[in-house]
Amino acid sequence: MKLGLIVEGHGEVIAAPILVRRLTQWLAPEVHPEVLLPHRVPRGQLVKEDELRRAIELTARKVGDEGRILVLLDADRDLPCTLGPRLLAWARAQRANRPLSVVVAQCEYEAWFLAAAESLRGQRGLPTSLNAPPQPERIRDAKGWLGNHMPSGYRETIDQPALTRAFDLEAARRADSFDKLVRDMGTLLNVPVPPRP
Repeated sequence: MKLGLIVEGHGEVIAAPILVRRLTQWLAPEVHPEVLLPHRVPRGQLVKEDELRRAIELTARKVGDEGRILVLLDADRDLPCTLGPRLLAWARAQRANRPLSVVVAQCEYEAWFLAAAESLRGQRGLPTSLNAPPQPERIRDAKGWLGNHMPSGYRETIDQPALTRAFDLEAARRADSFDKLVRDMGTLLNVPVPPRP
């Protein structure tokens, strides 16, 4: 089985495959999908119907008949509960014959790190006393929050993959959008998902 990823950011090109492999190992260690190099589409284009449909079509051809597709992007200032279903409807209109998912991170991907901040203590220069903020998905600039706690600031293409390798997946389910990713991965892999802690 091939799993195709569509992402918006340069950091996600490296980080998203790491995250998907970690989630697969956790949820279904017996399943070994071939995770393809992500297809990156800048966010301004990805939220347009024609561009999303073009990306879905291209990825569907790459993953083949048994393949799966995951679209992963940041909400920024949009509401995930509005943007996600709209993009999913467009994606399904293009390729209803492929299992696919759209996951919109509340504000940004890095909010998932904030939700599991304790598990990142000491990583990439983060303090050993680091604690998760009370509502991690309400922080508009999670990258900035991380950067303020790192001696050399946050560098997306370097730090995002490194922190993706390290953060606690279960703890990150405190973030509703990450919990949706976990549940959607279960659906794409056709395996049960453990209850949210």
